[in-house]
Amino acid sequence: MPKLTNIHKIAVIGSGPIVIGQAAEFDYAGSQACLSLKEEGYQVVLINSNPATIMTDDEIADKVYLEPLTLESVSAILAKERPDALLPTLGGQTGLNLAVELDDAGILAKYNIQLLGTGLATIKQAEDRESFKELMQKIGQPIPASKTVHAVQAALDFAHEIGYPVIVRPAYTLGGTGGGIAANTAELQKIMVRGLSMSPANECLIEKSIAGFKEIEYEVMRDNLGDKITVCNMENFDPVGIHTGDSIVFAPSQTLNDTEYQTLRQASLDIIDALDIKGGCNVQLAQDPNSEHYYVIEVNPRVSRSSALASKATGYPIAKIAAKIAVGLNLSELRNPVTKTTYAAFEPALDYVVAKIPRFPFDKFNTAERKLGTQMKATGEVMGIGSTIEESLLKALQSMEIDQAAINQLKPSTVTPDLAAALHTSTDDRLLVIFAALRAGYSVDKIQTLTQIDRFFLDKLAHIVTLQQQLAQDLTTNYATAKKFGFNDAMISAVTTEPLPGSAPVYKMVDTCAGEFASSTPYFYSTYFGSENESQPLGNSILVIGSGPIRIGQGVEFDYTTVHCVQAIQQAGYHAIIVNNNPETVSTDFSISDKLYFEPLTLESVLHIAELEQPLGVIVQFGGQTAINLTAGLVANGLKILGTSLHGIEQTEDRHQFEALLQHLNVKQPAGNTATSLAAASKIAAKIGYPVMVRPSFVLGGRAMAIVHDKTELAHYLTNALHAAPEQPILIDHYVQGLECEVDILSDGHDVFIPGIMEHIEGAGIHSGDSIAVYPPQRLTAAQQAEIVSIATKIGQNVHCIGMMNIQFIVADQVYVIEVNPRASRTVPFMSKVTKLHLAKIATRLILGANFAELGLTPGLLTPPNLVAIKAPVFSFTKLPGISTALSPEMKSTGESIGIANDYATALGKALTDSYHFHGSHAGQFVLLTPTLAADTTVLQEIAHAQLVPQVLTADTVPEVAAEQVALVANTNDHQTAADPLNYFALSQNIPLFTAKDTLLAALTVN
Repeated sequence: MPKLTNIHKIAVIGSGPIVIGQAAEFDYAGSQACLSLKEEGYQVVLINSNPATIMTDDEIADKVYLEPLTLESVSAILAKERPDALLPTLGGQTGLNLAVELDDAGILAKYNIQLLGTGLATIKQAEDRESFKELMQKIGQPIPASKTVHAVQAALDFAHEIGYPVIVRPAYTLGGTGGGIAANTAELQKIMVRGLSMSPANECLIEKSIAGFKEIEYEVMRDNLGDKITVCNMENFDPVGIHTGDSIVFAPSQTLNDTEYQTLRQASLDIIDALDIKGGCNVQLAQDPNSEHYYVIEVNPRVSRSSALASKATGYPIAKIAAKIAVGLNLSELRNPVTKTTYAAFEPALDYVVAKIPRFPFDKFNTAERKLGTQMKATGEVMGIGSTIEESLLKALQSMEIDQAAINQLKPSTVTPDLAAALHTSTDDRLLVIFAALRAGYSVDKIQTLTQIDRFFLDKLAHIVTLQQQLAQDLTTNYATAKKFGFNDAMISAVTTEPLPGSAPVYKMVDTCAGEFASSTPYFYSTYFGSENESQPLGNSILVIGSGPIRIGQGVEFDYTTVHCVQAIQQAGYHAIIVNNNPETVSTDFSISDKLYFEPLTLESVLHIAELEQPLGVIVQFGGQTAINLTAGLVANGLKILGTSLHGIEQTEDRHQFEALLQHLNVKQPAGNTATSLAAASKIAAKIGYPVMVRPSFVLGGRAMAIVHDKTELAHYLTNALHAAPEQPILIDHYVQGLECEVDILSDGHDVFIPGIMEHIEGAGIHSGDSIAVYPPQRLTAAQQAEIVSIATKIGQNVHCIGMMNIQFIVADQVYVIEVNPRASRTVPFMSKVTKLHLAKIATRLILGANFAELGLTPGLLTPPNLVAIKAPVFSFTKLPGISTALSPEMKSTGESIGIANDYATALGKALTDSYHFHGSHAGQFVLLTPTLAADTTVLQEIAHAQLVPQVLTADTVPEVAAEQVALVANTNDHQTAADPLNYFALSQNIPLFTAKDTLLAALTVN
């Protein structure tokens, strides 16, 4: 079938800011799809409000609209652009929901816009719980007893009829938002109130719980002719009851017998036939561990997190093929881009095992509820590829970047006195708890009873523990075997004091066809099984270190800078090699670099790759703190760091060297010192005066950073800070109140170029990642801006920065420097898109030896464009009960949105739309605020000016007012959480919640 010739312009809806449940996998899918459509000759118009992603890069689509993802905003763009078609299945749940809204509002019909790929009828049938249930019954697919309800009482009645426990699944939400498992009436009532309010359709499915079954996923493709394949099937290590995004996953499935595998495969294919899917689709099923009986759980009629995982696990680019199917092409006429000889209708085959482990934010938030359930909590994930389950699992574990001592020793990061209770309750630490239980003598049978995890997997974990114990007894005999099953040298050194003999892995290719056909895929993984090395050195190459799993404090912005770095390296005539382990991102698409190594970002792993490739140098500037933390080890082993030297990095990261540098330059810094104990910290705090800022060195996202006001608070926070960065000095600074701002600088080692100064709406003391950033500055005087430029230039020149650096300031009685990050930062994509300069590419060219004259740039501050751009954070508080929702020095946001306009108020309104879900206020609406804010005359004046009605409530009050009558909720109490009744009301009703006074005052100026 030929591709569609009656369409020329296609609009693509993105997924908006990164939130828990909808992350970088949609940047990957969307980028692939846009490029795929352009490849076929179509004009692509992209609509997305996320500035941090490659998807919103100017080279991905013909036209990029960095605008809010609302019905009003998208309708206006469609009216202006008049595309022939719309592709909504690559923007996650946001894209799907918007497509439904546009259709319901008559916009698609009004402008004669054709929907590509999977149709709206299919989307509604798959997403609407009752319709899906009816279809499954019609085609004879078994589903758990369930009922669709629109009221709490109906849910209670049905649960009484079928018996507890029941699962609540709200319609049209992502990441299990609003859902959960209820064991009794009280729990069901609470979940239902939240679930109904969070479902756009005010609808929930109440389902008989099948928790404990095996959870299996099939990633399937179907074309316009009805031809279909399974790209990959995956099996959750965790049983049904834990969201698949929070589960450890293996590909391909490991415990199904052939009958079960074929039955579930056929069921998946039958389901996508019945739904008339056109493109990619994810089918989730539950297999009874004690019989051949199974249930269908749900279908995602779009690309998903599992699609990204399946693409990276197999090498088969699902989103790219799905986009081509959407424009009329079919599997039998599309070449497999990996082999280039077989066709896309050829099902991938794996001769290795893939393990995915989710990355949770609980290392940052130790008060958060760590229990896992049907509502997703992970911020990202890592993937390990190996020849065995053990090897892939341990490689994934090494990639996690959590408590390194706990990983190396395979033990929980916190003391677990009651192992049986810990095993029974699933948390992020459960894998390590199982290792501890096995060492403590628990039998596999007992662990299976407590966890309901399949014995097969538990036997593999028992094998790992046995290997660990054998290593402790006899290193020489067991070293080679341990390496084969995934132990790295750090793990081996954790159980023995003997010197390690050392050995190198071989590298195998990911080729989609298990080596059956010739392939030249530049996509490799290491293994200690086998002797043939399939990776040959490229020569004339540069190694780029990625940033690992997405987490709060290190997000998709570093994937953006990594990809731009690679492109600049290639444009300069070198081969670019990426090392990374994140299956969600664009940088781990094998078509991006000249060679991709999907490996843990550990020193051992990177050194082995460097030993084989012999690169001209290594670039660490674009991989966040992950890459920076590897620098000293790489240099110690003889590798050349390109860009700012190790000495320059240490000048900014080491407190004493940094202090000496600023003194030498006569630059002001808040008074302070470093401490490695509470006694020393107390002396420093007493000398410089409270309040003080406490923060560890060499951490990201403000982890364990806090403002403390007295000795008692200092003792509490110092414990967290020392745990966050063991053996690293703790910084104790006097807290200076003032206007915070920051710059990203570019330098060729001599001159300094500053793209712009960003001013924060929130004052000092709130992490820059949680602050709203405004460009160009609205409150800084010309003299203050000149001082900032002067200081930034002096620092860049004296550190001998080559490439890129981020500098943060407080403007108070004078200009103070808070910190310098000797690398790219989260603001780089934002400033790149606003100034229309590819800053990471420019920085890479400088790293490779270019100067500003050659790049056509004049050192100094760039003249700002005639616009206002605002970057606003987005929070996932509903997914993390227990964490403090008050803004503080510790970063909490998971992503960001952008607003661009000719004036400040309009730009702010746009930025707040997709971040705080604030669409402006209407006269007469209520502002619910706590007594502290109600006593603030400035706040009351702004509320009156906005013609709103203040209603004073305590934080533990449940408001008795309809959600549509409330413009916003404001609560700035220090120790508030998402579970506080006032906050819970706001979050569960999708009402904007403001937890910092400065943010509130800014929002009140938006009409």
